[in-house]
Amino acid sequence: MPPTRIFLDANVLVTVLCNEYPRFTACARVLSLADDPRFEVYTSPLCLAIGAYFAEKKSGRKKAREKVALLATKLRITSMDAKAVQQAVANPKVGDLEDGMQYYSAVAAKCVHIITYDRRDFHFAELPVLEPENFLVQQVASLRRSAGR
Repeated sequence: MPPTRIFLDANVLVTVLCNEYPRFTACARVLSLADDPRFEVYTSPLCLAIGAYFAEKKSGRKKAREKVALLATKLRITSMDAKAVQQAVANPKVGDLEDGMQYYSAVAAKCVHIITYDRRDFHFAELPVLEPENFLVQQVASLRRSAGR
């Protein structure tokens, strides 16, 4: 069975980079799936840049760069190219172009879930859009079903 490809939105990265509680635990657990061969965890260059911006405000430039560099070694990075921009601009349902570009870069990477706390911003999405906690619960339920429990 091929790995499940998931896309992490910027707010998930910011939560981990800035140690934002109470959401930190669920976001860190989803992020840790990058080490699980059953998953391929993606984000975009723009999400990393957004994460770096907020991490720098909280921890300073040097620490923020170290944190983002570590994330960049763990996560797969989507391409955010002209096609993603054109698709976001062309879709009249996309209200926030940044989220539209994130979405279409995830689609191009063949991701099957978008993980975010801004579900409303992805109202146009054809992929499932879940908060980190809900995604984790869904995965546990799926594992239990496949184990026959």
